[in-house]
Amino acid sequence: MRWLGALPYDDTVIEHEFDNLRVGRWRGYVGRSADLPRSARALRDTRTRAGDYANDAGCSVLHIDMDAFYASVEVRERPELAGLPVVVAGGSSPAGDRGVVLSATYQARAFGIRAAMPVARARRLCPQARFVPPDFARYAEVSRGVMALFHEITPLVEPLSLDEAFLDVGGSVRRLGMSPAGIGEWIRGQVYDAHRVTCSVGVAPSKFVAKLASGLSKPDGLLVVPADAVLEFLHPLPLSALWGVGQRTAQVLSRLGCTTVADVASLPLPALRHAVGAASARHLHELANGRDDRRVVPDLPEKSVGAERTFARDEADRTVLRRELLRLVERTTAGLRRRGLRGRTIALKLRHPDFTTISRSRTLTGPTDSTPTVYAVAAELLDAHLPPGMLVRLLGVRVDQLSRGVAGEQLTLDGSGGARLSTHWSDAERAADAARSRFGSAAVRPATLLDSPGPASGRRSQLSPESGNEIR
Repeated sequence: MRWLGALPYDDTVIEHEFDNLRVGRWRGYVGRSADLPRSARALRDTRTRAGDYANDAGCSVLHIDMDAFYASVEVRERPELAGLPVVVAGGSSPAGDRGVVLSATYQARAFGIRAAMPVARARRLCPQARFVPPDFARYAEVSRGVMALFHEITPLVEPLSLDEAFLDVGGSVRRLGMSPAGIGEWIRGQVYDAHRVTCSVGVAPSKFVAKLASGLSKPDGLLVVPADAVLEFLHPLPLSALWGVGQRTAQVLSRLGCTTVADVASLPLPALRHAVGAASARHLHELANGRDDRRVVPDLPEKSVGAERTFARDEADRTVLRRELLRLVERTTAGLRRRGLRGRTIALKLRHPDFTTISRSRTLTGPTDSTPTVYAVAAELLDAHLPPGMLVRLLGVRVDQLSRGVAGEQLTLDGSGGARLSTHWSDAERAADAARSRFGSAAVRPATLLDSPGPASGRRSQLSPESGNEIR
């Protein structure tokens, strides 16, 4: 599953529509290096031949997306997995069925396995798949190396997650004397040479089109959308190609007779406003007509920090839930302090056995990174929105509306008497952070967690570089 902004779309769906709508000639814009197809061995020659690509003048935006990133790193580390259906699963242990798919090789995807799918369903689809646990430290290490390569080309790098980024190479074209597509091809080769994982590149005049192009070039490809052919590229695509069109919006648009991007582009703006509201109408109308003036913004600020856990068994015991909530809050606030961040909005996430998910939040009068403050709000939300006896499959907490700043006075919900408490806790929490950093996460724990050796199921930290979290 890929993500456009905050909303998911499936590359296979887009690609199917892409071919069915008889625009398969765009495949001619997919370029590769001169001497390839690529084997499992290293790339040897990544120079671009003249004429390999469509006209890329004015296409200064690259979207680079690693191919099945987590799974590809696992295969790199364990060559015996090469060519096999491999699934990286988080949540419960990979030996169980309670987790979710984080990433899958293309061999596994051929069986219908997709990211965010329950492991139990993935096992039914492909019993012979190899399920492995995630190694986030290793993924982060590879990501740092890949991002460093991007920065060799341009300082205008906007990471979206560990495994994808936008680049503005307008200045690099002049400085290096290379075309945008040539730069994209060079990056693909360097990433493979240095890290033995592949990536796909979209080259276009805008971020929106570049991201679509990279998805359509997967795996291990490069797709150029010329500046003078953006509408020809966009208009045959289905509604789901537009950022902001989820299932509900698609249903609204379909009632207006819209099935493709071209239909939205030709719809009168007043009718679109009436259907989806003024802000969404303007946004969709601009995209459908190929207009996206967003710049590549380096080092986009983090928008949220949080953690969540999928339980090994559905849980209704309030004591267990509160204990786990405290553990998640501790991890979240430690992450805030480590990054020098504080946040104003505290959100609770609950998922029930039928996969119904609810999120509830509360905003404070001032930002905080204090564990007691965040836990107090999260616990109140839990009590208010979880009826007694109701089973919980997944529990999560998140802090939004982040700002940078040193820890200081933290405001309580009613604004009274909290400064002294929070200042006291701030010193203690930083001492605990230092101890954990040196001796491990279990070195300092609240008393309520001392009788708990830790959860049986995995917990996934979340960073939201855009408006939604991305699972790879």
